[in-house]
Amino acid sequence: MKKYFVIGNPIDHSLSPKLHNYWLTKNNIKAVYDRKKINKGDIQSVISQVKEKKINGINVTVPFKKAVIPYLDQLSPEAEQTQSVNTIILSNDNLVGHNTDIAGFTKAIEELNFNIQGKKIFILGAGGVVPSIIFALKKMNVSEIIISNRTKKKAEDLKSQFHSLKIVDWGEITDFDVIINATSLGLNGETINLNFSKSINNKLFYDVIYNPVETNFLKEAKKLGSKTENGKLMFVYQAFEAFKIWHGIEPKINSEVLEILNND
Repeated sequence: MKKYFVIGNPIDHSLSPKLHNYWLTKNNIKAVYDRKKINKGDIQSVISQVKEKKINGINVTVPFKKAVIPYLDQLSPEAEQTQSVNTIILSNDNLVGHNTDIAGFTKAIEELNFNIQGKKIFILGAGGVVPSIIFALKKMNVSEIIISNRTKKKAEDLKSQFHSLKIVDWGEITDFDVIINATSLGLNGETINLNFSKSINNKLFYDVIYNPVETNFLKEAKKLGSKTENGKLMFVYQAFEAFKIWHGIEPKINSEVLEILNND
């Protein structure tokens, strides 16, 4: 039986096994998908199991999307440009890293009743999925991307990759149309101690986190009367792209899929 894993740390919050196993069953594929909590020192041995065909595919989540790259043979164009990998497959005996986060974020934003073109975007965080979000936003023709990270050097590293980024100190609230929480703050009920009360008119507050469904970041935004959205659709669409890469099948995204994720 084929085996697939999502690797990361933390990993307990991941609904990837629930979604992928649902799709595997629906498409009569004899395979199983599980989560694997690892440390940085485990990356090479886990990826080598794909080369040895003991594992058939891997999804990568925080904090290893960049750390896996040295152990791969080649990258897709999107993974190369963002230096971020979230899907690994063995193709013609080469370990290939793909980035499906870009497509996932793009499709999720397209489904919102919110025109992002020409908007000013403020991103909290500089790790994991952020290069993919920046890449997608640039293709969607936003007017400006501002970034703030608790460790400023990480934000500056991103600026060397995406030169037009504007960086502000953590805690400074700049003017924005859309704010995206791309930190892990909220996974375990944490609060982002920033004051957004002056930034409320017709704004979109977007949280990449999808489990829990509503983080404190989104709860506070809702109290202010802002439009809010969590990362569930982004998660579903990036998984859709990964499933297609591994199995050559486009799984169905319907109300039943969204409902099983809501029931967690």
